[in-house]
Amino acid sequence: MTIFTLHRISPWSFFLLLCLLFPTSEPSTTPKPIFLPLQTMKIPSINLPKPPSKLQFSYNYSLVVPLKVGTPPQEIAMVVDTGSELSYLECLPSQSKLTIFNPNASSSYYAVPCDSDTCKNKSRDLPSPTTCDSNKLCHFAQTYADGSTCEGNVATDTVSLGGLAVPNLVFGCATTSHSSTKGDGRTTTGLMGMNRGSLSFISQMGFGRFSYCISDRTSSGVLVIGDSDPVFVRALNYTPLVGISLPLPYFDRVAYSVQLIGIRVAMKVLPLPKSAFVPDHTGAGQTMVDSGTQFTVLLGPVYTALKNEYLQQTKGLLKVYEDPSYVFQGAFDLCYRSEDGAIPSLPPVVLMFTGAEMVISGERLLYRVPELAGVSCFTFGNSDLVPVEAFIIGHHHQQNMWVEYDLERSRLGFGPARCDLAGQRLAQGLGV
Repeated sequence: MTIFTLHRISPWSFFLLLCLLFPTSEPSTTPKPIFLPLQTMKIPSINLPKPPSKLQFSYNYSLVVPLKVGTPPQEIAMVVDTGSELSYLECLPSQSKLTIFNPNASSSYYAVPCDSDTCKNKSRDLPSPTTCDSNKLCHFAQTYADGSTCEGNVATDTVSLGGLAVPNLVFGCATTSHSSTKGDGRTTTGLMGMNRGSLSFISQMGFGRFSYCISDRTSSGVLVIGDSDPVFVRALNYTPLVGISLPLPYFDRVAYSVQLIGIRVAMKVLPLPKSAFVPDHTGAGQTMVDSGTQFTVLLGPVYTALKNEYLQQTKGLLKVYEDPSYVFQGAFDLCYRSEDGAIPSLPPVVLMFTGAEMVISGERLLYRVPELAGVSCFTFGNSDLVPVEAFIIGHHHQQNMWVEYDLERSRLGFGPARCDLAGQRLAQGLGV
């Protein structure tokens, strides 16, 4: 038994003792995290004429979250794109059949003038500079890797999500658009730009971190804006974000760029020099993590080495689809045929980064082609066929991973997770 001896103490000392035993918490200045359901939504596939100058890259699925914009709020759905800066909404004429945002119905909508700081200075990171239209309003025009284009006026309005209303958020109000993969049946209203640029959605929200978990089921993922503590993830592996001080023509300085240092198929590392993964003097060859791209594309020499090694290791397991003229989605030319649709156990592909590895295994390695029965294609493509001058890691290879974008510490973390469980907890109001 322990014996305590009592001594007489002053009131001030007693107060200090109480503070030590029962510390009071100061109000936190860190905003509470926002949880949004993240859907993997199928894009309707239709044939539209493509401008001859645009890229021929297409997707089957996008990541979509619900938001409310305007006063009174209008329900919208937006594609989450960590490869873009300026968010935009479809603000097409009222006779359009598309799901649109109606700026005329919002009392808080404001069209940004072209002489404003937002138009002249804050838009400097955009791939295409803003201009001034005939009404002296700030005009934007953007082109995406799948050949889609949109243009219209830069505007502000109130955005509501997760119980938080953010006034004067800057976005593009698109009045003209062309899509290579979506038509009158589209179910999304626009795009949520989430890169590191000053006009991106996450930068304007003022959060230093966001995460997502992409389920292999269509409607059971989660997007977390702010800090999170995913208890169902064992641990996250972190790799630093890469940046450069001087602008280079082919380096996207506001992308989530990391350093790929090698690729391993099962236990064999591809025999490539480290220089094959390092950006050159023009900036070409950076590695970007992009939720707006479906699959992963690699620079030509690296893709060729991976394709040859995978053919070698899957010999006898898979039957190659022998049609040299067929290229899935314009970039994926290694396909296999399976009469019964069964896919055997395959060697994993491991993306090796500075300080971390991303393991691609199982069903994420092959994708069943909708238009060809019994044909599945390798989910790594050749960037020379797109063409793009970068390694791009798409959202298909991020399925069932908790992916954390830590802007405060300039790093990216990822680790295996049960993304369907995350979505269920969100739906039950339990958070993550």
